[in-house]
Amino acid sequence: MHKWLLVAVGVIHVLTAPGIAAPQEDVDAAIAEVFGSEPTASVPPSDQDNMVSCECVPFYMCKNETSEDFYGEDVIDIRFGESGCTHYLEKCCPVRSTLPEPPRTPKPSPADLRCGVRHDQGVGFKIIGGMENEANYGEFPWMVALLRRDPVDEKVSLKVMECGGSIIHPQVILTGAHCVKGKKNLIVRAGEWDTKTDKEQYPTQDRLVTRIILHDQYYAGGLHNDVALLLLEYPLELNPVVGTICLPVQDENMNGRNCTVTGWGKDVFGNKGKYQEILKRVEQPIIPRGPCQSTLRKTRLGPRFKLHKSLLCAGGQIGKDACKGDGGGPLACPSMQDPDLYVQAGIVAWGIGCGTEVPAIYVNVAQFRTWIDDKIASLNLV
Repeated sequence: MHKWLLVAVGVIHVLTAPGIAAPQEDVDAAIAEVFGSEPTASVPPSDQDNMVSCECVPFYMCKNETSEDFYGEDVIDIRFGESGCTHYLEKCCPVRSTLPEPPRTPKPSPADLRCGVRHDQGVGFKIIGGMENEANYGEFPWMVALLRRDPVDEKVSLKVMECGGSIIHPQVILTGAHCVKGKKNLIVRAGEWDTKTDKEQYPTQDRLVTRIILHDQYYAGGLHNDVALLLLEYPLELNPVVGTICLPVQDENMNGRNCTVTGWGKDVFGNKGKYQEILKRVEQPIIPRGPCQSTLRKTRLGPRFKLHKSLLCAGGQIGKDACKGDGGGPLACPSMQDPDLYVQAGIVAWGIGCGTEVPAIYVNVAQFRTWIDDKIASLNLV
């Protein structure tokens, strides 16, 4: 847009006798006598003179009124995008207030290097207008998408969503063994939020998986010991939206905690379900083994079903659950030592449908803390 200046042009009427046209030189002389040889006319500036043009830029490039170098915090309506721009992550910013684009890979702060930091107000902005349990941008920096590269031809390949996972070390991802056993061409994407755009403040980071470490007692039939570690080609760069999650101590009891599961999986089970564009979060209380097993025995699993010791239960609330595509993703709970930090209690494993009164089943990560530590130590990572 450009700034417009409105100017009113004066009109001079030279009176002459009726029916007689005044010679042009007489008109020019009359104008010159009043205004001089170069007549101009204007009116006092209108309100439009004070208008400042704006341009649509990424929200983080619009300077805050109280700071010369503020690259964030805003409230963004993901449903309606009331900024006047075509995309909800853009803002119509006064031209003189537009900042240069900040570094896309800034150095991490000490806070970014701690495990288990949840940004419940988002990074840079907080969303409003969400209707489907959308997570805020950067709220769960440990969350990753596990993709599989499918070649279409010699030059083109597609990246297909396989599962979720969590960052437990800049070069190691924790996920479910059922997600990765026998798989090739796997890629981990960190820093993802809205899968349909790349307008977020920080770019996503893709890393090739160079090694898959399965638990040696993994049993696919019942998803016992359903845990795997993925070694990345090189470490992720930690920043506010890419960080690690803390691990529980060996055999830590998670009963009584209200936790959160995250993922881009389907909204309902079956062919009618749709994968989600924006990362979702669902609150899931931990369910003790006894009541959970009793509920599971009332399903098609039958009265003799026994919940394996490597698994735990959470949820059982109608309409609130992980679902297909969420497998391998983390169930995170507030730490008993520091409620502001989160530990990973579970890995999404299986369930009887989605969003029913039957709890969902997760890998009990606390049963594998020693195994995880031993495997990471064997990798000789810095």
